[in-house]
Amino acid sequence: MSTLPTPLISVQELSKQLVHEQLVLLDGSWYMPAMKRDGQAEWNQQRIANAQHFDFHETVCDLGSEYPHTMPSPEVFTECVQALGINQDSHIVVYDGMGLFASPRVWWMFRAMGHVKVSVLNGGLPAWIKSGLPLNKSTPLPVKRGDFIAQPIESRFLSADSILTKLHDDDMVVLDARGQSRFVGSDPEPREGLRSGHIPNSKNLPFTDLIADGFLRSSEELHKSLSAVASKDQALVFSCGSGVTACHLALAADICGYTKLSVFDGSWSEWGARHELPIVTGQT
Repeated sequence: MSTLPTPLISVQELSKQLVHEQLVLLDGSWYMPAMKRDGQAEWNQQRIANAQHFDFHETVCDLGSEYPHTMPSPEVFTECVQALGINQDSHIVVYDGMGLFASPRVWWMFRAMGHVKVSVLNGGLPAWIKSGLPLNKSTPLPVKRGDFIAQPIESRFLSADSILTKLHDDDMVVLDARGQSRFVGSDPEPREGLRSGHIPNSKNLPFTDLIADGFLRSSEELHKSLSAVASKDQALVFSCGSGVTACHLALAADICGYTKLSVFDGSWSEWGARHELPIVTGQT
């Protein structure tokens, strides 16, 4: 296996790598409440090979935070990841049940904790099934505890306060992955109690613009979308509703060679709730 795997892997490539002992598959499926789907239950029913379920919403998260599925401490992350059988030398491939929705968040969490050998399965479980590749429908088996140790890179996730101090810095740009109507404030937020609008000086790049039929678009198309809103010498901060789809932008930017990348973990769930933070409505 490659010592530095690419951030994106196809179902064809993955099917050839299943024999490698260092490969660890994670089903990172998570769904919005309105989707009425259960990632844990779906994983119990069927999965790719011996994939483990990675739950960033109720397990691998900061359970004491007032905001949804924010990053846990390095110690909690280490404990949870070791329990999934992941080692320091593991090549992790993460997928989800929608094609490309929750898996980039898991990818970014590992990158933030210093693990570079992690890839996202392009097209996810639907692409695997459509390709006629086998599924494991037996009862999930326990795994041997891994030796993974988190080595956090603090700049990978930023706080609201750190962003606030740099809002007028030309060297930084905040890219908002929400849809345009939420960005401009014409549609209400799906979570109660949040103001509508966006972070001052931020730019809108909906994550849906980067996806076609559950697959990340070609690198050429990603380059075109990103270059229209940011340059490679700028520090890019990605935001969304709750820190999940912001990671689609991080994945695309990483593929395109952008290097100064951060995710606003609290995203609009935090910024929209904190009334002392400034907001803007309308198109910028």
